[in-house]
Amino acid sequence: MTYQTFEAQIARVNDILCTLNLLAWDSRTMMPAGGVEARAEQVATLTSLARELATGDDMARAIDGAKNDLANAAPDDIRVRAVARAEQELAVLCAVPPEVTNRLAAMSARAHSAWVAARAANDFAAYAPMLEQIMALQRQVASAIGGAHPYDAMVGRFEPGMTWARLQEIYAELKTAIVPLIGRARAAGTPRHDFMSRAFPVPAQKSFALGLAGRMGYDLGRGRLDDTAHPFEISFTRGDVRITSRFHETNFPGGVFALWHEAGHAMYEQNIAPEFTRTIFATDLVNLYAVGGASFSMHEAQSRMWENRVGRTPEFWDLHYGALRDAFPDQLSDVSVETFWRAVNRVNPSLIRVEADELTYDMHIILRSEIEAALMAGDIAVNDLPAVWSEKMKTLLDVDVPDDASGVLQDVHWAHGYVGSFPTYTLGNIMSAQLFAVAETAPGVRDGLRTGNYAPLFAFMREAVWRHGRAATPDETLQRVAGSALDPAAYIAHLSHKVERLVA
Repeated sequence: MTYQTFEAQIARVNDILCTLNLLAWDSRTMMPAGGVEARAEQVATLTSLARELATGDDMARAIDGAKNDLANAAPDDIRVRAVARAEQELAVLCAVPPEVTNRLAAMSARAHSAWVAARAANDFAAYAPMLEQIMALQRQVASAIGGAHPYDAMVGRFEPGMTWARLQEIYAELKTAIVPLIGRARAAGTPRHDFMSRAFPVPAQKSFALGLAGRMGYDLGRGRLDDTAHPFEISFTRGDVRITSRFHETNFPGGVFALWHEAGHAMYEQNIAPEFTRTIFATDLVNLYAVGGASFSMHEAQSRMWENRVGRTPEFWDLHYGALRDAFPDQLSDVSVETFWRAVNRVNPSLIRVEADELTYDMHIILRSEIEAALMAGDIAVNDLPAVWSEKMKTLLDVDVPDDASGVLQDVHWAHGYVGSFPTYTLGNIMSAQLFAVAETAPGVRDGLRTGNYAPLFAFMREAVWRHGRAATPDETLQRVAGSALDPAAYIAHLSHKVERLVA
């Protein structure tokens, strides 16, 4: 057997996973409520088929044949790395009992619908029994994979090599730096923001936000925008990468910035090099979904970059506020660009993570990480979550939680089985700052950001990060591009500089 045989075997698995992604997109955007049970069975069947292909004798023989075929290849040959990556991921997949993987897949299909209903009804108790089943299955996964702490296996699925102990060190460093910055920004007073709750027609919001996403580089010829209960990006191939957002007429920033966030994810997936299409680099077999990025954290580095390092800057709104005011003349006739910029960067501890300002955002992630780690360790029960959530929101953000919908039910991640994914948002913030600090020194990037030409930043990220897909690990990417391992220093410096601008 040859490397091409191995590649063909991996491609078959990837095709099933991309089909699962398509079913997931449909269930979160268009599927009627009556389709839940049948969809859960479909997802379980395809998941089982993908696992059988991935762990079967044909795959084992294909891997052995590829290793023999590449015996004289250089260690850094992309094909050698592909085979090694496949072996690593398949070893983890084989450690998890197949019935656990299949039950999680079916449960997640059902849980999404249950979460939507519970959130709409503001009724966590109705959702809790299903979440208890999900957490029990996740503990079985953690036990099968192993680790010093039960949360290590969960986090490691989304950011390889990351542990709860390391996360706690990072969080402690961030809290030490960020909490005083939050205090300083709030002490400077609350900027005017009353106009943000005026009625901004949703179709015009979508048109404005999607137009700028196209200028950033999101290719609508290979993508589309849909509405959903919780914003997400999902890819089937590099030629079909879709985004969603959640728009409200009286909350202009919510849907617009979420769209740019998801477009950042999508640009990553659309620009992975063609040679990595339908290879192991586009397949995460532990969680049984198709994704081309190096890790969830590296993915979040891209989305947070375009949302915050581009979309929330004074330069961005100096350029584009005129077009926004033209689109919404009645809503913004009495609002200057400086007033608008300060409003969309207002430091204000709030209930909802996806609408949090840049300074308080990581406190939301720390809260969720601490809760997940405690759930995995058995230190708290699912029924304790509303009370624990409220207590931590008060401690970390001094915010009172009025109900389940704006508290423990606001995120869909647990319903999808993504326990351990929340830390990747903060890790992505850190990676984004490290990468952006280098990108700013590349030819044309700074001038482009000032003039609205986003092509230089797009080109830098495509060549430095996106095109490599899963061929390079996050650590390798940071070392190659930024010259260091994961380091919060650049992120803290960015937030400090932002506060200086806000309080000026």
